[in-house]
Order: sequence, then structure tokens, then C-alpha cells
Amino acid sequence: MKIISGIYKGRKLDGYDIEGTRPTMDRVKESLFATIQGKVVDSVVLDLFTGSGNLGIEALSNGASFAYLVDNNYKAIKVVQSNVTNLGIKNCQIIMDDYKKALKELDKKFDIIFLDPPYKTDYIEKALELIEEYNSLAKDGIVVCESSSLDKIIYSTNYKSIKEKKYGDKWVVILKQI
Repeated sequence: MKIISGIYKGRKLDGYDIEGTRPTMDRVKESLFATIQGKVVDSVVLDLFTGSGNLGIEALSNGASFAYLVDNNYKAIKVVQSNVTNLGIKNCQIIMDDYKKALKELDKKFDIIFLDPPYKTDYIEKALELIEEYNSLAKDGIVVCESSSLDKIIYSTNYKSIKEKKYGDKWVVILKQI
């Protein structure tokens, strides 16, 4: 697993083998970041189920101003800390916490929120409800959801899908609040 573009391009990331995580593959990440590139520069990013930090670090590499990297898996947090240290990243905060508690306590507006939770859960739906409840998405912000099934990406009528794409066995849906 490596960083696809930006200032850390080509640098390797640890964490492809963390139990309970499933990193976004390089080709999916490349296509995703090509799609959202206009939103990344100077953005504040929340990578809510960060795993290795792959998506949040890619955003930082491409000009995001700050990233919050959240996971409740101790091994994942250790890998994120190692990746951030190895790259010399200073503009991020690593948080070991449950996604519900993190959303409530962060009390910030994010330009980009990545939701890539364990696939056999309803965490996307629940996280989107909390993002709406806590008003966590900036006015022109986006939420990037990743799941094995389009049926697992459930959202209220207050969100609009601006892009849906299938990559092999996974779906990526980009949402915007209306």
C-alpha cells in the first residue's frame, strides 16, 4: 500500500494486514482522489474508520490542511501513529475512540468525511445520522462512503448522491447534504 499522489507520493504505508481492517486498494484510491481533487486542497478531513490512515494521509498528501484520524482498534492506531511519524506529518490528530463518541466530541465542521467501516455493519447509516445531528459537514462538504454493497450505504433524504461507482467487490458513494 502506498501514497498515490501529492507530496508523499510513492511512500509506503504499513497496515495492509491489520486484523479487522480492509484498506482501500491503490487503484480505487487513485480514482477516488481524481474525482474529489477539487475539494481536497485546504480542506479539513475526518477519516472516521481510519484503519491504517490510508485515506486521511492521502488527503494530507494532496493538500488538505488538517486531518482527524479516528479508529477504535488499538493495533490500527499504533500503525497510524507509525505511518504519521515515518512521513513526518504534523497536521493531523490521531484519536482512538468509538465513531459515535468521536463525532460528538470533535464538534467541528469537516469538508471531507471518509466512512469506510467494517463491511457487515450498519455504521455508515448510523454515522450519517450523527453527522447530520451534530451538523458536522461543512456547507459544501462531501461524505465518501465505501462498502461491499450499495444496499449498506443508507442515507436520509437530506443527502444526495453525487457519484456512485463500483470497483471490483466494493462500492464508493460520494454524498453531499442538500
